[in-house]
Amino acid sequence: MRIALAQILSSSTPAENLETVAGRAREARAAGAELVVFPEATMAAFGNDLNAVAEPLDGPWAQRVREIATEVGIAVVVGLFTPGDGGRIRNTLLATGDGIEAAYDKIHLFDAFGFKESDAVAPGETPATFALGGLTFGLATCYDVRFPALFAANARAGAQVQLVCASWGAGPDKARQWDLLTAARALDSTSYVLACGQADPATRGIEAPDSTPLGIGRSAAIGPKGEVIQRLDGAEGLLLVDIDPDQVDAARAAIPVLENARLR
Repeated sequence: MRIALAQILSSSTPAENLETVAGRAREARAAGAELVVFPEATMAAFGNDLNAVAEPLDGPWAQRVREIATEVGIAVVVGLFTPGDGGRIRNTLLATGDGIEAAYDKIHLFDAFGFKESDAVAPGETPATFALGGLTFGLATCYDVRFPALFAANARAGAQVQLVCASWGAGPDKARQWDLLTAARALDSTSYVLACGQADPATRGIEAPDSTPLGIGRSAAIGPKGEVIQRLDGAEGLLLVDIDPDQVDAARAAIPVLENARLR
């Protein structure tokens, strides 16, 4: 299966970002992709009033994503914000199109590096996977990539491909950590890791406010033995990768870490 990672730079306007989703989805389908993955916060960039834009999964923004998937003939994964509890929102991924409908609420909230996501975001509780074209996909969001147990749980639920949607914060050593963590999660779970991040705003001459995680780019396709198949730089772009499930089977036969694990 061919999959596209759409490294975009979300704006503050959900309607404008839907136009970007439609354009990139058409581009991905024309390139032969059956699934296009967008980053965390596709709906609206961090640093804006996310409570004001949050909508339920049956709301108009998500419904338009479903329509785009149907019109283009491609499955789509996007990051959006949905209402949570206690005046907070949820940081949600929606997978839709081609007969699939799945959602994942980010479990591990970014209370780190002086930022406290849990003040504004309610955590999810349950991992999520979906099946498409004979493959099973696990879902993860940004800070989740620091927690190998989620990726192992997805793999044990059948996932051969782990989708990581992110808006990774810039800062000292952060790019190296992103590169290292995404490769490590492929090794932990003997799965493909397809990591799609928001583009670096600096590539458009936009300065990110301190502590606002607007993205660094560096979307990557990583094989089940931790090898980097392809990586983008900081600018917006489309990464295309062909997934071979036999490579996952071979990695799990050679390095059966999921079977050998004694602590779960």
